[in-house]
Amino acid sequence: MDLLWDDKPKEECGLFGIFAPEKEIARLTYYGLYALQHRGQESAGIAVSDGRKIVVEKGMGLVSEVFSPDLLAGLQGKMAIGHVRYSTTGSSLLSNAQPLVVHFQNGMMALAHNGNLTNAVEIRQELGSQGTVFQTTIDSEVILNMIARYRRHSLEDAIIKTMIDIKGAYALLIMAEDKIVGARDPHGLRPLCIGRLGERYCFASESCALDTIGAEFVRDVKPGEVVTIDEAGLHTRFGTPQERIAPCSFEYIYFARPDSTLDNLNVWESRRQMGVQLAKECPIEADVIIPVPDSGTPAALGYAQTLGIPFEEGLLKNRYVGRTFIQPTQELREVAVRIKLNANKQVIRGRRVVMIDDSIVRGTTSSKLVEMVKGCGAKEVHLLISSPPVKYSCYYGIDTAEREKLIANQMNIDEIRKFVGADTLYYLSEEGLKKALGSDPVCLACFNGDYPTTVPKKFSKEDMEC
Repeated sequence: MDLLWDDKPKEECGLFGIFAPEKEIARLTYYGLYALQHRGQESAGIAVSDGRKIVVEKGMGLVSEVFSPDLLAGLQGKMAIGHVRYSTTGSSLLSNAQPLVVHFQNGMMALAHNGNLTNAVEIRQELGSQGTVFQTTIDSEVILNMIARYRRHSLEDAIIKTMIDIKGAYALLIMAEDKIVGARDPHGLRPLCIGRLGERYCFASESCALDTIGAEFVRDVKPGEVVTIDEAGLHTRFGTPQERIAPCSFEYIYFARPDSTLDNLNVWESRRQMGVQLAKECPIEADVIIPVPDSGTPAALGYAQTLGIPFEEGLLKNRYVGRTFIQPTQELREVAVRIKLNANKQVIRGRRVVMIDDSIVRGTTSSKLVEMVKGCGAKEVHLLISSPPVKYSCYYGIDTAEREKLIANQMNIDEIRKFVGADTLYYLSEEGLKKALGSDPVCLACFNGDYPTTVPKKFSKEDMEC
């Protein structure tokens, strides 16, 4: 388990799909997944179709660890879908890696899923009672089975009927032998966009993946929409009526790459605006503003620009370090933190420092960083957070800690300040976050408990491990 970043919400999954018979579709999918690697590092997979059959290759680890040039060269076809995974339902096992591929009465089908279903356990139990056999312990297989049950209908109609049955968060890519269908849940909780490469189309979780392969951004898939790309081009219809629109606000706060644009809102600019709002709500007389890299950087820049205070990189991230593991002693744990982040004494010593981070989950990382900055001689350390306190668990595909482990659910602000050792601790208000994210509605359930769907009373990623 990663030590330092274990105190951050975990990424979800990333999807990429392309229909382009004249292109090297496996290699383009590889590059698309590479751009989405931040959304999941546990496993990666690519499925290709040549129009007659679907072949899949997947493995545990990063995209570059799973796919060699020879493996990619062997994946020939007209279209492909790919997936990078962080496990939020089901264990991190090869059997749970995606895309999932099945044979059913209408042929072959592959599926890649980002999100979490909130009624997957109930559907799985119902299917199991009717004799359905499952090969995995993930909710994505429930979706695949539901689509297969509607085999008398077209693939698009089967997906639409399945969308009526399933609840929760999902962005889906489903590939048959001759087409790829993309779908987004009626709330738009998880992102999915459409790109164009020449005369062909592709899908991606984030627009940064389109940029990477040289594709032009067309638009986001709308909440509840079902979009097909095939030999004839792009076709669209609505699967289920749009419900309360609520894209995940944490995509903007932490998850998505800052060079992505989701639902017409650029991630970098939204984070910079969070810093602007922080400056309006909590101006502090300081000598320097430093970010906790990387997701705290735009907010720190917005804060510094608004107040006219110098912005500098007081914490440097080692970009070449991979996963570290929990160390057996406190001394070694401290070393593990410093391997990933180190303070720049020249920037910090003798100065009043405002340090800006995107969020606090358990508080352990924040306390280490405050201690590190103070240890370098800072006169004062004021910790500002560019989101409200995280008090509630997420059921839509973010692996936030169990609610009882969320520090903001256990302590008030001043108690947290004392815990992390800062001179000041301030969280951006919910209203401030809304202003930073513009006029469109977003999901703020992890801050206020106002979930856009019904949620289970208790949820564990191991719920289907039986």
